[in-house]
Amino acid sequence: MKKFITLMALAGFISTNSNGQNTTALKAKIAQKAETLEAKVVAWRRDFHQNPELGNREFKTAEKVAAHLKSLGIEVKTGVGKTGVVGILKGGKPGPVVALRADMDGLPVKERVEIPFASKAIGEYNGQPVSVMHACGHDTHVAILMGTAEILASMKNELKGTVKFIFQPAEEGAPEGEEGGAALMIKEGVLENPKVDVIFGLHINAQTEVGKIRYRPGGTMASSDWFKIKVKGKQTHGASPWQGVDPIVTASQIVMGLQTIVSRNAPLTESAAVVTVGQITGGVRSNIIPEEVNMNGTIRTLDPAVQDMIHARMAQIATNIAQSAGATAEVKITKMCPITFNDIALTDKMLPTLESVAGKENVSITAAATGAEDYAFYQQKVPGLFFFLGGAAKGKKESETAPHHTPDFEIDEGGFVLGMKSMASLVVDYMEAGNAK
Repeated sequence: MKKFITLMALAGFISTNSNGQNTTALKAKIAQKAETLEAKVVAWRRDFHQNPELGNREFKTAEKVAAHLKSLGIEVKTGVGKTGVVGILKGGKPGPVVALRADMDGLPVKERVEIPFASKAIGEYNGQPVSVMHACGHDTHVAILMGTAEILASMKNELKGTVKFIFQPAEEGAPEGEEGGAALMIKEGVLENPKVDVIFGLHINAQTEVGKIRYRPGGTMASSDWFKIKVKGKQTHGASPWQGVDPIVTASQIVMGLQTIVSRNAPLTESAAVVTVGQITGGVRSNIIPEEVNMNGTIRTLDPAVQDMIHARMAQIATNIAQSAGATAEVKITKMCPITFNDIALTDKMLPTLESVAGKENVSITAAATGAEDYAFYQQKVPGLFFFLGGAAKGKKESETAPHHTPDFEIDEGGFVLGMKSMASLVVDYMEAGNAK
């Protein structure tokens, strides 16, 4: 009996050791292949940067992505969620389905960065001609995932599972009157056939030094809600305000009232929140008090309970202030994007992978961000991990780098190899863990 147990233990050791050796070999192959692909990925990124397209209009970008995936022998589906591209790579061995996602759309921003491949593109945004720029780094995401696809396709027979590559349109939001983004891709079945078990994604960050990775377990990026408040008063001559009800003064009081929600009602030591009024319109002439004022803004939260509280308090404050002035207020809140929530167990499980490819000293927990990311929709359906890849030149201070969504936004291309290594290694390690007995 002892001999039998010893033999079984030895067999288990040999199997485990064999799996470890296989993973080590694949990691070495990933590292070597990523270095080889760097120039190609940089060229792709520059092409996408010079030719950006707005959400739901990424036609040429999608064509280039689909052509590349097909050239690798990957099964390709196009037109998913308007212009989205999905690639399916079936490994040589059974195992979990791992999804990797990149967003493709640019922004209505005019580029000021002096680089040879600067964008001069013009597009149409909600019926208006606009300059178009990759002012958030989505061009880098597409190029990195294309490189990752090439790496994983080269080791197809050794993969223990299936990889689903999701190239998503309209992360920044679809044009008015259209559906788009992650929500539409999910609606059209991107996480099914085959059913996705887990999803990974990255975002380049212009304030993080090249070679570094930042991540956060749990709430990582905020939910994004949009609100509209319509204040109705009574029109009158500007010289005799007592004969009417001034919606401009009332709207001003509502703006100030809304600011007390975060400062007095939100548990700021536990979870940050933001209420911003970004637009106020009302009136046509200096000596006429108008009948109506409209306000638009955004709400950002990192906790669903805080989100619900803010929604309730906004309606309460706006309607009561308006009533006290003899006016009325209509409040409409639209939930645009949920909280980007990194599955805590998955994050803990995959942290060693990120540390192994970047070096433990180069991986750190980041502060929660009040920006939003529609990757969150995938995380509502399957466990997900979303992390940040350094895109600032080495030695450059954060204060010296332009924020995302601005004309001066710029990315150092030295982090692309780490991006490919990270994404490919997450796939291999997750598959190995999923197949471990």
